[in-house]
Amino acid sequence: MTNLSRTCLAAGLSAMVATTAAAELPAPAMSTLRGPAEVASAARTYAAFWNTGDPALAHAALSPDFIDRTLPDGRPQGVAGPIAASQAFRAAVPDLAAAIEDLIVADDRAVVRLHFTGHFSGRFQDLVGDGRAIDFHAIDVYRVEGGRIAENWHLEDNLTLLTQLGRIAK
Repeated sequence: MTNLSRTCLAAGLSAMVATTAAAELPAPAMSTLRGPAEVASAARTYAAFWNTGDPALAHAALSPDFIDRTLPDGRPQGVAGPIAASQAFRAAVPDLAAAIEDLIVADDRAVVRLHFTGHFSGRFQDLVGDGRAIDFHAIDVYRVEGGRIAENWHLEDNLTLLTQLGRIAK
């Protein structure tokens, strides 16, 4: 893809998200903003992607050259990675919701504490859901460039999640 094509795609996606989802972007419960508004906007747009599973929001929030610096085994690098992860997780937890509990912006960085909730009513690997509640947190650190997330470092509370899914015994 040429730089001009990427610029046009980014402008189109950004315009689409701005007009259709700006009012729907999750608002943080707590925030400290000491950086450009575009950094907070990229973080909120990415949270909206996790909240809805809408790939257009992932494309709007993430740079075409996005790098996941804590890439889990088996997940593709780039924008395709979070989209695949969201689809797989939504197959297990169709009513997945993501709320921003904390958003801290400093210069070109954002730190986001996300709270995920839902019900395990689908499938996760060889497990079949029984409707049990899912409730866990994740912390992400983003580097934003040109209004989109260029790099991400993340840590999910997978011990809690896997225990709630029934993969790990209490």
